[in-house]
Amino acid sequence: MKTINDTLLRAARGERTEHTPVWYMRQAGRSQPEYREIKEKYSLEEITMQPELCAYVTRLPVEQYDVDAAILYKDIVTPLPGMGVDVKIKAGIGPVISNPIRSVQDVEKLRDFNAEEHTPYVLETIKMLTQEQLNVPLIGFGGAPFTLASYMIEGGPSRNYAKTKSFMVSEPQAWFALMDKLADMIIVDITAQVNAGAKAIQIFDSWVGALNVADYRIYIKPVMTRIFSELRKLNVPLIQFGVGASHLVNEWHDLPIDVVGLDWRLSIQEARAKGITKPVQGNLDPTMLLASWDVLEARAKEIIDQGLETPGHIFNLGHGVFPDVDPAVLKRLTTFIHEYSREQIAKRG
Repeated sequence: MKTINDTLLRAARGERTEHTPVWYMRQAGRSQPEYREIKEKYSLEEITMQPELCAYVTRLPVEQYDVDAAILYKDIVTPLPGMGVDVKIKAGIGPVISNPIRSVQDVEKLRDFNAEEHTPYVLETIKMLTQEQLNVPLIGFGGAPFTLASYMIEGGPSRNYAKTKSFMVSEPQAWFALMDKLADMIIVDITAQVNAGAKAIQIFDSWVGALNVADYRIYIKPVMTRIFSELRKLNVPLIQFGVGASHLVNEWHDLPIDVVGLDWRLSIQEARAKGITKPVQGNLDPTMLLASWDVLEARAKEIIDQGLETPGHIFNLGHGVFPDVDPAVLKRLTTFIHEYSREQIAKRG
């Protein structure tokens, strides 16, 4: 039986660790030359449908950077075709949906999702990684209902989510029906990922920061409570993350989750001052990866120091790795995070 580095899992539970664990959102791919070579031949969908290739892309950053977790290579919209959503991921654009939701009748047409039937290749990739290839935890993930609904209603990425928000408040019956359908899918999908071997879960509500607190409480929080209450039964750490959503962190803190994900707009110190007592993940501004090493090191030190004030910090970016980031920088940063945090923890006793 291979030995697993469980530092991230312990940090997610709020336990003291020997060093600050680190992984990077979008660490699998984007800036790696090996990945770019693969992408010249295959689309994201084609990679995810080939378990051996998908497993290779997933484990590559673990081998190159020595991070403390792998995150499954796929997209948050991967399960949607199983529900009858005609979605294609277009390079430079993102998910584009040709049959957007416009009415309650459109919601009613959505099919029930079955992971074994609709995404067996995802489960095969997870089994391959966790049974044979990884010595760190594999993070499985899914999109949250608001973010998925925004693609399904807008028909693709949006700057202002105007159609989504107007549908939400003007068609509440259809909205809540859509939330329930997506919640059912997420619970089935994540349960299957954990049963296949995923050791932690991150739910990406990437665009929910577009909502104010009052609307979040009415239109989103109930469904998130249901989702996380079900996922708690899986007994793996649950991480919630969104971009530009610092005003919602107290709402997230109320949810039955283990880790509150922070982007760079809210420091760990500020989050603690707002009453966030749960473990936190974050929160280096990813643009700092393009800055000089002196600047990057100083920013990383500040985040590590703040994270060490309370047990339970996972170092990450406030969003994903940019394609033009030098992989050598990520490797150097990972080494620094491990070494510097280890020294500081030793000093503190």
